[in-house]
Amino acid sequence: MPSATRNILIGLGLGLLVGVSLGERAAILQFAADGYLRLLQMTVLPYIMVSLVTGIGSLDPRRARDLFLKVGALTLVLWSLSLAVVFVMPLGFPAIQTASFFSTTLVEEPVPLDFIALYIPANPFQSLANSIVPAVVLFSAFLGAALIGIETKEPLLGSLQVIERMLARANRFAVRLTPFGLFAIAAVTMGTADTEQMGRLQVFLFGYAAMSLLLTLWILPGLVACLTPIPVRRILHSTRDALITAFITGELFIVLPALIDCSKKLLEEHGLREPEAGAPADVIVPAFYSFPHAAKLLSLSFVLFAAWYSETALTMAGRAQLALAGLVSLFGSLNAAIPFLLDLVHVPSDTFQLFLATGVLNSRFGTLAAAMHMVVLALAGTYALMGQLRFSFGRILRYLLVTAGATAATLAATAFLVRATGVGTYDKDHVALSMQLLHPPSQKAVVRELPTEVVPRSHESPALLQAVLDRGILRVGFIDGSMPYSFLNGRGELVGFDVEMAYMLAAELGVALEFAPVPRDRLAEALDANQCDVIMGGVLVTTRRGAQMVYSSNYLDETLAFIVPDHRRGDFSSAEWIRATPGLRVAVPDLPYLTGLVQREFPGVAIVSIPFNHAAITDFFEGRGPSVDALAYTAERGSFRSLLYPAFSVAVPHPVVLKLPLAYPVARHDLEAARFLSNWIDLKQKDGTIQAVYNHWVLGRDARPPRPRWSVLRNVLHWVN
Repeated sequence: MPSATRNILIGLGLGLLVGVSLGERAAILQFAADGYLRLLQMTVLPYIMVSLVTGIGSLDPRRARDLFLKVGALTLVLWSLSLAVVFVMPLGFPAIQTASFFSTTLVEEPVPLDFIALYIPANPFQSLANSIVPAVVLFSAFLGAALIGIETKEPLLGSLQVIERMLARANRFAVRLTPFGLFAIAAVTMGTADTEQMGRLQVFLFGYAAMSLLLTLWILPGLVACLTPIPVRRILHSTRDALITAFITGELFIVLPALIDCSKKLLEEHGLREPEAGAPADVIVPAFYSFPHAAKLLSLSFVLFAAWYSETALTMAGRAQLALAGLVSLFGSLNAAIPFLLDLVHVPSDTFQLFLATGVLNSRFGTLAAAMHMVVLALAGTYALMGQLRFSFGRILRYLLVTAGATAATLAATAFLVRATGVGTYDKDHVALSMQLLHPPSQKAVVRELPTEVVPRSHESPALLQAVLDRGILRVGFIDGSMPYSFLNGRGELVGFDVEMAYMLAAELGVALEFAPVPRDRLAEALDANQCDVIMGGVLVTTRRGAQMVYSSNYLDETLAFIVPDHRRGDFSSAEWIRATPGLRVAVPDLPYLTGLVQREFPGVAIVSIPFNHAAITDFFEGRGPSVDALAYTAERGSFRSLLYPAFSVAVPHPVVLKLPLAYPVARHDLEAARFLSNWIDLKQKDGTIQAVYNHWVLGRDARPPRPRWSVLRNVLHWVN
């Protein structure tokens, strides 16, 4: 084994060992990992620009035409192979149910993809400064094409070739530091990776990793071996160092010079010596870098995974639409393309969060396939340009048969592994009902029934705040089943966003805490009768309630949404579709303000009024209520409920994004208490308390109690807690 490869593997192995040993403490090496990546990135963009200008500029018009026609045809073949892998991957997925906490992506408008700005730079220097690779590539190709017709271009080409060799040499110097860089990256990744979150996504992780390896180790290099004299073994052996670096860093961009260098050596080894100026490999890789590669196309499998995950049926027409739209949208940003494609095929867009969660690991395997994609373009593309591709029916048939067999074996192994690890068991309902307070109180509150006696305070009675201090008890009314604001968890404990806030308020006042359930239709009555001091349980601010009670300032805004069966989420996510579809029946809780909003925005729907209480909402989810197409509710509450009933999804009718404020009501004469609560809310917003509680109860952060990352230091040697 060459010393370079041995050193890379040693650095990688030591990094993994340090990560396992130190756990989260390995994050101290993050600065070294970031520094190594930046050092590699430093020379790549100038190298691409100079090599493109030099390579294209040294061509004659006929060779330039051949480059884009022949290598373009090869690219279509690679796209076809990658898409075939994408659409067979779901054959290894088991049956599963799922749902997710509220996500801000539900209410965000998709960012439009600006292809013109991405590919045509108004200011090429700005594109260089911001690493907008497609724009830099097009600008460089444009300059190179303009240079083709200039007769006295040799002096400029000579200077550019010197600069190109200088940049390549600088990059090789940076590559010598690869063992140290990979050591830091492996240590940080191994020590800080969220293995619990990854465990919930094993289906996609296993499938993506297996298909990436299949593309890298056989399908792509096998195509080269089928069409050229270069065997698969030599391709893998020659490129292994660059592939290992690509896998560990998850960055294709930084290994492009190394891939080009390996490809040129392979071509020379097999008797296809390239010219010093305008070598095809130097032109092909930069010119086609911005085209969708195998890893980007393989990312389309996430849309199929998300459809399976959310139990959304995809027709053959939908799959064809996904393939065509995916090819176009993947010319831009992957993070912009995936949400667009999810909406296109009517798959819940909040599954995009799962895509981001899998990115840490999948980007490594995807970069492997992307790197091999570039090698195939360089090798087979060079043979195509020189007219030396060999086409044999027998060799092509054998390649296709071996590929089909390898794909079937990979799918079978993936399916077996997925089932063997027990993936597919839905547990989000247990997670939701086992949630605990983010900050456990030192003393538990008393939960009792609402007092039956009515003891209204007179004008001579002390102000509410003073009465609480004199009594030494804060009496908080809550609305039972108002998830995620106030509800009983699986252990019978009263928990939720507003329950947490009530504990904090009582602690800061230095008093004990009592809770009492209040029916939603008796809020004002309970406050006026002095049966409780304040109500904290997801109370919506409405016009009629404002005449009956005094509210604090609002502490949170909810979003009007529709709760629908999973397969109808795409329809109800469009306000235009709702307005244009006759005969829709929508259940609306009997809150006049909410009913008025639905009537105003969607005048064509038939409103079916239901009680605004826990039992009626539960009846809708369990199919015992009236027959309706959707429930008008809020996205935040609906998302939490969908955890208990994963067959339902939340749909925000874009572009109509209506906010419903929440506040804490007190009796109508307790103006001083309302002002106090408003000031307290302002304080809690500014010190980050409300955001932290929101992250926990609404977004689901640390829904499972966080556990320290396993490490030798903690779990074997017991040197740290």
